[in-house]
Amino acid sequence: MSDQQDENHLIEERRKKLENLKEKGINYPNSFRRSNLAKALIDGYSQFEKDELAKKSISVSIAGRIMLKREMGKASFSTIQDMTGRIQLYLRQDALENYEIFKVSDLGDIVGVKGTLFKTNTGELSVQVTEFNMLTKSLRPLPEKHLGLSDIETKYRKRYLDLLTNIETQKVFETRSRVINDIRQFLINDDFIEVETPMMHPIPGGATAKPFVTHHNALDMELFLRIAPELYLKRLVIGGMEKVFEINRNFRNEGLSTKHNPEFTMLEFYTAYVDYKFQMDFVENMLRSVEKTTNTGTSIFSDEFDRFTMDEAIVDHNSISLKDLTNKNNLIDFCKKNSINLDDADEIGNIKNIIFESTVEEKLIKPTFIYNYPVEISPLARSLDKDNSTVERFELFVNGKELGNSFSELNDPEEQANRFELQVKEKEAGDEEAMQFDKDYIEALEYGLAPCAGVGIGIDRLIMLLTRKESIRDVVLFPQLKNK
Repeated sequence: MSDQQDENHLIEERRKKLENLKEKGINYPNSFRRSNLAKALIDGYSQFEKDELAKKSISVSIAGRIMLKREMGKASFSTIQDMTGRIQLYLRQDALENYEIFKVSDLGDIVGVKGTLFKTNTGELSVQVTEFNMLTKSLRPLPEKHLGLSDIETKYRKRYLDLLTNIETQKVFETRSRVINDIRQFLINDDFIEVETPMMHPIPGGATAKPFVTHHNALDMELFLRIAPELYLKRLVIGGMEKVFEINRNFRNEGLSTKHNPEFTMLEFYTAYVDYKFQMDFVENMLRSVEKTTNTGTSIFSDEFDRFTMDEAIVDHNSISLKDLTNKNNLIDFCKKNSINLDDADEIGNIKNIIFESTVEEKLIKPTFIYNYPVEISPLARSLDKDNSTVERFELFVNGKELGNSFSELNDPEEQANRFELQVKEKEAGDEEAMQFDKDYIEALEYGLAPCAGVGIGIDRLIMLLTRKESIRDVVLFPQLKNK
């Protein structure tokens, strides 16, 4: 019999058991109420000796999924799992009216039991069951423990099974929740206001990326899933919300990889009357605090972060001089010698960025701020006062991956309009990721945007670092996958 035939046979047997239960009046009841959780019981009573615990006669009411079952005739042991952990049950035929219901239960069934705490001869805290309730019949068998979900594809497609059978997976997502909560609390404690901005935009903006396109039927208009909340958050700064943040989803119509998912979670925040150098210090302090508060067991952010300009980083990792970085022909020659592909339309700033991404980025293992980026790739950032070709921008790299992006915001409406015009020309020339001209945002800027700086941090990539995972799919509950 094949594995599929064997599984189909087991499913059919379980369906018959369900029909028998329904005939007995047990039809997915929702009247059982639990009073206790497994971990709380184990933490609260494991220290008591067997006799001492027996004298206390502690009654409990717990519920969970059957994960282990060991029948021994007129007495049996079972283990159930709830949201906090596992606890053992002891069931005796002479102490339980519906012992036969337990006998026909299967691994995966969800049950509710009442009973008394006791310790076995081996010292394991257990519940001697006096009432057994079948709450939900599991019609499909759980994966074998060791074959479990070792298959990566199944782990991602059926995350619910991964969570059921893999404690480590549960810990990853518990850590994710704590990290997000600690980031939120860090910002709130610094007087930031949390907001929600639109997910559907009439014009894609806030970053250079290819958007997802949708259509609103009632309004008969094309809309775009947001690639970044930046332009809306800066509108709020214009409105007087001088310290504002959002933790939410962004969508970018790009390929799948170990570090890219088309929908991902970003933290983005803006602070008035500061610049990008202030935000470097702020981000470093925030990440160090969150790592310590969440207690992930890592020490990634404990030491002082490195800081280099993009030009310094390129020179440090390549046989090229600072003078060469100002000469387009020298840069083109360098790329030809190193098999780095360029487009004919690439200007000096674009070429420098391509060289950086090709030869430097993956070597930045220790947390490193790379700052002072070319204006060509930073259409929303403020230029340096003494160099219009360079902007006040940094990116944070850890383990060879970009973790965050920040810049002092461009608040000159005329300069921003000129930058948008250049982006429009690039889009007309075939660049699908170039921005459109956002007339409404320019109008908002004309009311006056206070000097400010914003930061975006990829939450998924941060969780990868703090949980030591190599793929973004391991830290996203339901990652995007190709059709089978």
